[in-house]
Amino acid sequence: MPDYSGHCHCGAIGYRYHCDEPPATWTIRACQCRFCRAHDALSASDPAATLDFEAREPEFLQRYRFGLKTADFLLCRRCGVYIGALIETPKGRFGIINTHALAEPPADLAAPLAMHYDQEAKAGRVTRREERWSPVTGVPT
Repeated sequence: MPDYSGHCHCGAIGYRYHCDEPPATWTIRACQCRFCRAHDALSASDPAATLDFEAREPEFLQRYRFGLKTADFLLCRRCGVYIGALIETPKGRFGIINTHALAEPPADLAAPLAMHYDQEAKAGRVTRREERWSPVTGVPT
């Protein structure tokens, strides 16, 4: 399975996204919540892929929860870059990547789809993430 690496600007935190699908076929989502728009986040995930979050310098990993507080959004305390998000449920750990944090951004990513999740209830949001996000196999502490 090909690896796609990403990290924050200073390199303290990052991820490895293991996905068989070529980047041109990824569904790129532009969540329209205030947080994602402020970070210009373009998210990707694939339930058939796996995701490892890494912290080369764990002291700079910041987990941030907002809204319904169902997921941790992972940011660097030093440079402020948002790299992805993680949810832990009884079914496992699932995550998304911010494609803007890819070390080598593919030139052929699909156009992003604007996503509006404001009306989701907590249970529906968790279920959607369990179904659409990538299984997470590595999480820094």
